[in-house]
Amino acid sequence: MKKIIATFLTITLLFTVGACSYDDLDKTDPNQLAVDTYYQNESELNSGLYAMYGVMSGGNLFSRYYWFFNDIRADEVSSGGGQLAAEFNQVLNGAHDASNPVNTGMWRGLYQVIHRANIIINKVPEATEVDESIRKKIIAEARCARGWAYYELGTIWGRAPIYLTYVTDFSETNPLSSRGEVLGQAVEDLTIASEGLSFSKNEDGRMSKGTALALLGRVYMFTGDYTKAKDALDQIVASGNYALVDEYDDNFQEENEYNSESVWEIGFAKIGAYDWSDTGDGTGNEASIHSQEYSAYGWRNIIPSQKMLDEFERPENGAEKRDPRMDKNLYFVGDTFNNGTEVIESSNIKGSALIYNGKEMKISWRKHSAMYKVNPGGYYESGINHRVIRYAEVLLNLAECELEAGDQNKSVEYLNMIRQRPSVNMPLYPTSKYPTGTKDEIFAAIMHEKMVELANEQVRNRDLLRWRAQGKLKEEPLDYYTDRHQFVPIPQQEIDNNAKITESDQNAGY
Repeated sequence: MKKIIATFLTITLLFTVGACSYDDLDKTDPNQLAVDTYYQNESELNSGLYAMYGVMSGGNLFSRYYWFFNDIRADEVSSGGGQLAAEFNQVLNGAHDASNPVNTGMWRGLYQVIHRANIIINKVPEATEVDESIRKKIIAEARCARGWAYYELGTIWGRAPIYLTYVTDFSETNPLSSRGEVLGQAVEDLTIASEGLSFSKNEDGRMSKGTALALLGRVYMFTGDYTKAKDALDQIVASGNYALVDEYDDNFQEENEYNSESVWEIGFAKIGAYDWSDTGDGTGNEASIHSQEYSAYGWRNIIPSQKMLDEFERPENGAEKRDPRMDKNLYFVGDTFNNGTEVIESSNIKGSALIYNGKEMKISWRKHSAMYKVNPGGYYESGINHRVIRYAEVLLNLAECELEAGDQNKSVEYLNMIRQRPSVNMPLYPTSKYPTGTKDEIFAAIMHEKMVELANEQVRNRDLLRWRAQGKLKEEPLDYYTDRHQFVPIPQQEIDNNAKITESDQNAGY
């Protein structure tokens, strides 16, 4: 399934209430569905879930701001040139403030997910026409989504308001909770979700037990509890429901979606035009603008960083072999595209260049780009799904957990499972470039393998945040970093609208 379409799109969100007070307008719209009376049967409950997923596929989250925000806060990308809009460039350079629209849009999108999840969680027990087993699964799915949202809030902003019921009035706002409390709520939600969901995918694009456990592993690793993270991730491996696909490219192409490596992905479809919707509440399938933003022949707003380029193993930097993932992640001038019928020419690429083998070259992202099968021309919306969590990440996270548990051999074994993928087939660790005789050496190999395997997949931002906080970074990867950049600012819009948050509550440095 490409995208779950929301058939119930009239749930009123907090902060969308109009300011008009005319008596003759103070009437109930007879055509609008009311929350209090709507959720009575399985169909209506599922419609509420679809509305929740619809927010995820909107512009505030997975069709635009989510990957922009996470990519540019890591060290894998750099500006494609002067065409990069100011709001993105501010985050890329660490100069963003509380009014930055990317920061604000992400925050708003996450709370829209929480709001719609809360409606489901609160109303499902009242749906007496629905079997208990179905109610349990629907609640688990909503709690998984809410747990994911609180993980995002806790890891990026640190402190955030916690809402466990849906809000209907401005007076019902909550103050900021601590990072520990926010991540604690994520753990509670994801734990309950993992108990109420199964590994089998009921419907492509929806969260499963594997999704909940993988997210739980992420949260525990962020808090430094590698034992509990390992317990969660081990269950995914033991289930036997996931496997690495032979061809690395299959994880990023439209023709190979929802494959055995997919733990959670967001569905998109190239049907109609991209509607630039913040909430994903359109009446048709949602397309993604990811390909257009990053492609060599497109806007090319974001390109690989020099560090990302240099991270890939190749003989020129002392490795035994050129890592095939380099050419599966990046486009070089002279590469073919559009099913091999055209050649990338430098004159057709706008913006900045990198240094490759001592020479300047315009190198661009291939991952997430539709150029493998089309010439996008001046504008192209994509139907390529967004893979949020892959089984490869589960194995790489387990490698780190095993290292923390003291089993260095098992840690290296997980790393080599990734390198043994037939389409990658890199020399197994230890190598001359990456020895694995000590804990520090294995951790360096983990950092390397995660960067090249999960390049530009919105994982490294959170890895850097937790590795920095846990004292694992030997050097600071971001040249602009100061202590304030461990968090991002609480959006000014939240401070202005929430009576229980004041300017003094703002994160330090903003």
